[in-house]
Amino acid sequence: MKSFYNAEKISENVWWVGAVDWSVRNFHGYLTERGTTYNAFLIIDEKVTLVDTVKEPFFNEMMERISTVIDPAKIDYIISNHAEPDHSGALPQAIAAIKPERVIASAMGAKTLKAYYGLDAEVAKDPISLGRGALTFVETKMLHWPDSMISFYDRDGVLFSQDAFGQHLAGSKLWADEYDGALIEHEMSKYYANIINAQSTKVLALLDSLPALNLPVKVIAPDHGPIFRKDFDKVFAAYRRYAGQKPQLRAVVVFATMWHATEALARAFADGVRSAGVEVSIIDLAVSERSAVMTAVANSGLAAFGAPTMNNQMFPAMADILTYIKGLKPLNKIGFAFGSCGWSGEGAKQISAELEAMKFEQPIPFIQSKYKPTADELKRAFDAGATLAEQLKQSV
Repeated sequence: MKSFYNAEKISENVWWVGAVDWSVRNFHGYLTERGTTYNAFLIIDEKVTLVDTVKEPFFNEMMERISTVIDPAKIDYIISNHAEPDHSGALPQAIAAIKPERVIASAMGAKTLKAYYGLDAEVAKDPISLGRGALTFVETKMLHWPDSMISFYDRDGVLFSQDAFGQHLAGSKLWADEYDGALIEHEMSKYYANIINAQSTKVLALLDSLPALNLPVKVIAPDHGPIFRKDFDKVFAAYRRYAGQKPQLRAVVVFATMWHATEALARAFADGVRSAGVEVSIIDLAVSERSAVMTAVANSGLAAFGAPTMNNQMFPAMADILTYIKGLKPLNKIGFAFGSCGWSGEGAKQISAELEAMKFEQPIPFIQSKYKPTADELKRAFDAGATLAEQLKQSV
C-alpha cells in the first residue's frame, strides 16, 4: 500500500523524513500560531544514517517517510543532535524498530538520553565515516541545551543545524525560499528571541568559529521549519544581528490594566514616542502572550512596562512577563516603568526594580498615578515618551 507520507529529497544523498505538526499552539510557553515541523533527515550512504527523530506522536509518520526511500531496518546509525523530546521523543521506538549498529550523541547528549529514556549512546568523535562521505560534529553547548551539537555531512554539504536557524512554521513547502521572505524573517526572529536570546554570546562565538571549520555549506537543515538552500550569508547575518542586540529605532509599550488608568498612561507615553518620529507599538497583556512580547522587546531599543498595584504587588500578568523576559537576558535597552494604584502603590516601583536587575537603562524615574491619572500625569508620561525616544535616536 502506498504511503501517504513521502520522503522529500534535499540533496543528492539526503532526504527529509520529518513530520508537520499543524495543530500545536503552545511550545513550553511559546505561542506557535503557525504550528511547527519536527525535521528528521536520512542520509543514504554506505552506512545509512538517520539524523534526529521526531516528537513521539509522529513516530509512524517518520517511519512511513523513511520506508518510501529504504527499508528502515537498513539504517545503520542514528545521530541525536539534541535530546529535547520534540527531537528525541520517537527515538526509543526508532531504536527498537531499527536496531541500529550505533546511536551517537554529544557527551552531554549521551547522559541526557540515558536520564530521559534509559538509552545508551556513544559519544560523537570526529569524523565518522559513512563510506563515501563523513559526518563532522561541533558541540554547541547551551544553544540551547547543554547537550546540543550540530552535524555536517561533507559529501553533500548539508549542515544539520539542530535548533539553530529554525522557525516554528508548519507548511506544505520544504524550502525557505518558497515562502515570503518577511514571514521567514519574522518567525526566525521570534524563534531566536524566545529560545536562543539568552545565549547570544555563545552564538557570536560559534559564528566567529565557523569560517575556521571550512564547511562548504550547500544546505542548512534546522530541526524546525523550512530548510535553506541559498542565501546562507543572509541567514548567518541575521543571527549575528540578533545576537549583537544593538539598539533598534523602535519602541514597545507593554501594559496590564484593571480600570484603564494604567492604559491611559501607556497610551500617553506611546504618543510621546510617536511625536518624536519613532515607531512604537502597544501590547496589552490581557490579549497578548509572552512570545509576542519578548519578540517585540528584542526588536526594540526602548521598552516601557506599566501595571497597577494589586495586593501590594505589581499586577500578576506583569510579574509573569518580566520573569520570562529576565530569563532571556535582553541587552542594550532603554527602559521605563509606570503604573497606577489605589492606596499602597508598590507596582511601578517593583517594575522599575526588575528593569534595573535586567540592566535596562532608566534615565527617567517611574511614574505612578493614584486612582485616575491627572492631566499633569498624562503630560508627564507623554513627555517621558518623547524624551526617551529622542535619546534612543541618539544611541542607534
